[in-house]
Amino acid sequence: MIMKKLGFLVLALLLMIGTLFTGSAVAQSNEPAKQVKKTTPTEVYYFHLTRRCVTCQTVEKVTEQAVNESFPEAVKSGDVFFKSVNIEDKENKALVKRLKVEGQSLLIVNGKEKVDIIDKGFMYAMSAPDKLKAVVKENIQKYQK
Repeated sequence: MIMKKLGFLVLALLLMIGTLFTGSAVAQSNEPAKQVKKTTPTEVYYFHLTRRCVTCQTVEKVTEQAVNESFPEAVKSGDVFFKSVNIEDKENKALVKRLKVEGQSLLIVNGKEKVDIIDKGFMYAMSAPDKLKAVVKENIQKYQK
């Protein structure tokens, strides 16, 4: 009876020692720890009314081109996206309220930061679309690491 208890204690002791060594071997691995990169997506919104002129439509078109041409990988991964939003549609009320939009806007949003570049949109969309693309790209790059 004593031998059985002694054998059981030795076996339990060996298992505990084995577990300790296995745990420390994993902890001392030479492999670098993988870092999980958590990024906030950069959101590009063109807020517009239902009735739109040619300039308004061109602002949307040029902005979307700028996003897709300048950041194809980020668009593919979801780190950057473009969305055209009609501020008069009821389904968009929550987004309009969250971003405090009151009229036509071309917003670049990253977390709590946002910039409205609608003035550049109206200034360059028709006469100098490449300038508008450069402004869009420059403002998005501020948030890309």
